[in-house]
Amino acid sequence: MSDLKNVIEANFREYRNQLRSIGWIVLASIILISAFTTIYTVQAEMQGVVLRFGKFIKTVDPGLRFKIPFGVDQVLMVPVRRQLKQEFGFGSQGATNPTQTSYPREWDQEKNMVTGDLNAASVEWIVQYRINDPRQFLFNVREPGNTLRAVSESVMREVVGDRTVDEVITIGRQEIEVVVLQRLQELANKYEMGLSIDQVQLKDVNPPQPVRSSFNEVNQAQQERVKLVNQANQEYNKVVPLARGEADQKIQAAEGYALKRINEAQGDATRFKALFAEYEKAPEVTRRRMHLETMKNVLPNMGRKIVMDEEAKQILPLLQLTNEPR
Repeated sequence: MSDLKNVIEANFREYRNQLRSIGWIVLASIILISAFTTIYTVQAEMQGVVLRFGKFIKTVDPGLRFKIPFGVDQVLMVPVRRQLKQEFGFGSQGATNPTQTSYPREWDQEKNMVTGDLNAASVEWIVQYRINDPRQFLFNVREPGNTLRAVSESVMREVVGDRTVDEVITIGRQEIEVVVLQRLQELANKYEMGLSIDQVQLKDVNPPQPVRSSFNEVNQAQQERVKLVNQANQEYNKVVPLARGEADQKIQAAEGYALKRINEAQGDATRFKALFAEYEKAPEVTRRRMHLETMKNVLPNMGRKIVMDEEAKQILPLLQLTNEPR
């Protein structure tokens, strides 16, 4: 009987030791789970949204953070410092944003639009945005990424539908981007989506495939026309200013010659008047002076001459009156 009692007591002690070991293991497990579920890290480009039993509590910035463990607090990470984008009518490989692009079978439906002049256009575009209010982004709108895609497509179709196909494909691209950006931001603010629209960029904008070749021929003809007009303007700007410069030069030369002749005529007239006044005072003296001055100017240009009168018996050479050596 004593042996049975000893066996029972030994088994009880062993069972108690096992329970104690299991208790320590459970306690250690609880401590580890508590540690792992209490400490968390918010990455540099993220912002954490803390929920307690599913209710919003606060937002936390990047760094090492603590929360109530065992699922009481839940933290949702929102990439507030990352620029996100959505692509319409096409898709890039390696997308990390689940709403960045749609299924390939939907691309044709997204990009085929009707313009204001009842023509068709194929429009591909990109919307770049940021999350500026995580609380609004998570709780105000159901599926905010898909909502933004629907709003973007609606606004783009509205803006394209107000313009002609030529404006959409050629000259109106920048205006379309600006208008779509403004209207998209207004709707995002109205729906309180917590989004900031950074840029709307049109990518490939073309006419539909069946008429693309004809449209390209028209564009090529227009470009050739613009090229010829530019060449004509270049030649005009090259020739016309040169001709105008030559004309101005000739006009200035003529005006200078006319001014010179007028001044000379006025000088001759003034000189004649002064000489005539002296002549009236002493006609004989003035006449002789004029004769001598005229001969002084004429004789040096006559070269070697012999002057003789009717009664001359001998020919005498006239002295050299010029400055040239004899």
